[in-house]
Amino acid sequence: MKSVRDIGEDALIQRLVELVPRSGDPAAGPGDDCAVIDQDPASPTLLLLKTDALAAHIHFLPDTPAQAVGWKAAARVVSDFAAMGGQPTHFLITLALPPETPVAWVEDLYRGIGNCLEKHGGLLAGGETSSVPPGSAAVISIASTGCVRREHLVLRSTAHVGDILLVTGRLGGSIQGKHLDFTPRLREARWLVSKYKPTAMMDLSDGLAKDLPRLAAASGSGFLIDPSALPVNPGCTPAQALGDGEDYELLLAIAPARIDELLAAWPVEFPDLPLTRIGSLVETHAGQSLTGGWEHFSFP
Repeated sequence: MKSVRDIGEDALIQRLVELVPRSGDPAAGPGDDCAVIDQDPASPTLLLLKTDALAAHIHFLPDTPAQAVGWKAAARVVSDFAAMGGQPTHFLITLALPPETPVAWVEDLYRGIGNCLEKHGGLLAGGETSSVPPGSAAVISIASTGCVRREHLVLRSTAHVGDILLVTGRLGGSIQGKHLDFTPRLREARWLVSKYKPTAMMDLSDGLAKDLPRLAAASGSGFLIDPSALPVNPGCTPAQALGDGEDYELLLAIAPARIDELLAAWPVEFPDLPLTRIGSLVETHAGQSLTGGWEHFSFP
């Protein structure tokens, strides 16, 4: 009998979504950073839905400061709203904790979540707590609603062959600490969708080598990138920039006609954050392949 380790995360999701009713709206459901719900065709905004989970020993170590864990748990969700051009609104927090968890640790966890919401927006609406067997890993799950203006919505699946690929910030080496204190690119995404709307966008959580093929496949294309052009964090290699993951930067595609104007305007608006051209989308048969990145269920 096959296990989830045998087939991997993407194949598992593809199997599971076929087993339940789904929305017929092509902008809704699995396969993007957030689900998109069109509640009222006359409304200027769309509803965004997101859920995400952190598990001890996978996303953080047991001795990681709880406030940093809380920040990361909330900021990962905020980053996904940014990738859609949207804004978070209300949060639901579910905790599954072993009974020996110190109360002070849980309080600091919530302080970290609160710090993120105060800085980036969003209100606590509720949640749930559950026990897990003694000695088990703690799990923090966050679900959130958000919104996006119709004209600002960006999906993974709407890029075109010939579009230019870019990334914000620098990549690689997140395990050295960035994965616990990163800044979701909410402000940058809002500026992009209002001034130079990307043809597609997503955030980089599993590594460029894993996430770029997902964006290209969703848009029915291949890709070509120049590894030597990747913006790497100090002390990192292009291989780390491709495979380390948890960068939480934006990967975006832009129409070629707008690239020069965007690259000229970006450093004026965001002088401390690089925006780097790394390649382009091409016909599927002409594309390259990448290996690396985080693969759930392959953890020893």
